[in-house]
Amino acid sequence: MQPQTRARLGHIAKACLLVVAAGSALASSHREAPGITNSPKVDGTDFYMFRSYEGVAADGTGGRSDYVTLLANYQPLQAPYGGPNYFQMDPNALYEIHVDNTGDAVEDITFQFKFKNTLKSIALPIGAQSVPIPLIQAGAVSNLNDANLNVNETYEIKVVRGERRKNAGASVMKTGGGATFEKPVDNIGTKTIADYPAYAAKHVFPVTIPGCPVGKDQGRVFVGQRQEGFAVNLGPVFDLVNAPAGVLLDPANKDAAGMGGKNVIQKANVTTIAMEVHKDCLTAGGESVIGGWTTASLRQARLYNGKPGAGNNDSTKQGGAWVQVSRLGNPLVNELVIGLPDKDKFNASSPKDDAQFLTYVSNPTLPALLSTVLGADVAPKNLPRTDLLTTFLTGITGVNKPATNPTPSEMLRLNTAVAAVPFAAQNRLGVAGNALAGGTDNAGFPNGRRPKDDVVDIALVATVGGLCAINGSGDALKLNSVPGVPSLTSKCDASALSSLMATAGPNGLPNAANIHDAVDQATVPFLAGFPYLNTPNAGSAY
Repeated sequence: MQPQTRARLGHIAKACLLVVAAGSALASSHREAPGITNSPKVDGTDFYMFRSYEGVAADGTGGRSDYVTLLANYQPLQAPYGGPNYFQMDPNALYEIHVDNTGDAVEDITFQFKFKNTLKSIALPIGAQSVPIPLIQAGAVSNLNDANLNVNETYEIKVVRGERRKNAGASVMKTGGGATFEKPVDNIGTKTIADYPAYAAKHVFPVTIPGCPVGKDQGRVFVGQRQEGFAVNLGPVFDLVNAPAGVLLDPANKDAAGMGGKNVIQKANVTTIAMEVHKDCLTAGGESVIGGWTTASLRQARLYNGKPGAGNNDSTKQGGAWVQVSRLGNPLVNELVIGLPDKDKFNASSPKDDAQFLTYVSNPTLPALLSTVLGADVAPKNLPRTDLLTTFLTGITGVNKPATNPTPSEMLRLNTAVAAVPFAAQNRLGVAGNALAGGTDNAGFPNGRRPKDDVVDIALVATVGGLCAINGSGDALKLNSVPGVPSLTSKCDASALSSLMATAGPNGLPNAANIHDAVDQATVPFLAGFPYLNTPNAGSAY
């Protein structure tokens, strides 16, 4: 490798270590813990947080560049044809997006979403009787709370400042007035909803957010079904990585199983909670870095009704305190970093308590598992992986580490001072790919996460030591000290890699820098603006 190339790529290791907070990457949070499989309506699947790039110029100005977009996906792997009741949100749950803007691993701002489903009991005259229909729709649908919808889904939003269970919230309002927002019905098919994009667009609402700086309290919100935007070679990955090593290590095959974006997970839908908030409403005290994560909570007690009434969602009664059952910050953490015994514990935990999970990060099991199923050693030998620990806990100095010494915690961190990059100019490998290409895209993962960022490939490279291989041997990472964690002195040494990972690939880079899952995130279709994730797959195309 040429000296100038090595010097340029040396920045990759520093700039991209937050990737390894995931420790690995082969699937985002879809059915990631035993407990959450029992409650798919509150299963958080992906969280995105990025400077809005809708309408921005090449220099990152104009358009919606002063805003931050927050996307929280729930209800994984929705079959588009999953009627007749489809995928309503749980009216007995509390869905939340949290922001820490002081680095203490405790939420400073929480957006709370609470849903309500109203049954109309539309009936048809059958003989001398008026009989309720069995479907969610009685005809074509095109408007808010359409008369043909048998169930109207609505929601309210509150913003809580300070600890979410100790402080009262204030209602986020429609800019034109009103605190009740309408959610579109899922994409049943073209006969029911002839123009789903136009129908969904009617459910994008300008909002006024209380407590924001004067003149910066306006934003947008949308909640509704979207096409799954995450690209991953899902089936083969969980079948003990059932793909040839020659495919996984050859950059020419980075989309061999994607077939131009037709990977299997894209045939499914998710439900997205989308907010766009002015960046100055999310930051505090001159600190530009924010941390974000999502949760979902259920009531402590659930009593099944042996004789349900005629109403909607009347089969159970809920009571007691809120209990958190889902948590998501960086992608991939609970699936392939946290051990099976602690997956439910992680979902119920808070970032301030993440010291209890340090062993999973410093001694990750995924490289060893990959070695077993691939029949070749791909695991780095420099243990404990303190390089992973540092970034998992604090963010990266000069990229997305808060200026004040942060409390060690796992969350998605975004430096709001970094300008947005137009979609066409975004590098799918985020900051790492930008450094490799000599570009100016510093607005992607691990600095937040955009839909186009290929977190699977980036994290795979980091997990098997690819950043070390690119950067060369020695203590070149200049790791940051982490309060409360001893002995953070580790070398990022290419000689610690297995011979397979150190071997040069087709492009001259070590195999550790080329590993991928054979599905390319850059081929996934997205919208040019809010809510960015694509129109959901229709249940029927006729």
